[in-house]
Amino acid sequence: MLSKKNLKLIQSLRYKKQRDIHRQFIVEGDKVVTDLLHSDWEIPHLFATPEWLLQLPAGDKKKPGQITELSDRELKKISTLKTPNRVLAVVMKPEYSMSWEEIASDLTLFLEEIQDPGNLGTILRIAAWFGIKNVCCSTSTADLYNPKVVQATMGALLFVKVHYVEPVPFLRECSGRGIPVYGTYLHGNTIYETSLAHNGLIVLGNESRGISGDCSTFATEKISIPRFGSHERGMESLNVAVAAAIVCSEFRRRE
Repeated sequence: MLSKKNLKLIQSLRYKKQRDIHRQFIVEGDKVVTDLLHSDWEIPHLFATPEWLLQLPAGDKKKPGQITELSDRELKKISTLKTPNRVLAVVMKPEYSMSWEEIASDLTLFLEEIQDPGNLGTILRIAAWFGIKNVCCSTSTADLYNPKVVQATMGALLFVKVHYVEPVPFLRECSGRGIPVYGTYLHGNTIYETSLAHNGLIVLGNESRGISGDCSTFATEKISIPRFGSHERGMESLNVAVAAAIVCSEFRRRE
């Protein structure tokens, strides 16, 4: 049975301000919730259909602070999806600090003002696929815990630490530490002919404006993905998440 209190809480978590106040967010979907149950992340509340709970191992039922059985109709009322899944979890935001040792020794993505939640979630999924442990975002980038971002990560948020930073101070610190900064541009040096280090910061800019002038000043190398097609019209650039996948793949291939 869905109480008015729980309904109010879940509906409030659709908004960033409330997510920040409660330090909680919502996760939907069989696979992602199951992965969460096997992690050390705190799950205060789990809402699921009787059928879903029936197939859940007894040990996993001990993880959430509280479990509430809901009908399909009740679950639809709290879901953010057009076609609801069978389970929704309220999850505490994890707490972790940024390690400059990790940033300096491995690949890190820096996202400047990525606005589309789907793009952000997909980039985090790409980062997890290529073993990138840290993703740093400008404070104007979409919120990691937006339900659309969480859905697009497909569970990758369990494996990637995301940090929100002020762009210029962060990039200045990277520069001071001698960390290579690879800016991605439409007209940089082709990535396939550029010398790439095993570590460094890969900067991806806003979907429509690219990397800002303030951030560009810190780029030690300007790289681009060459276009092989001859089409001139309607093919001005790649989607930022697609570009992220290609760039990450090339960096890892060189290793």
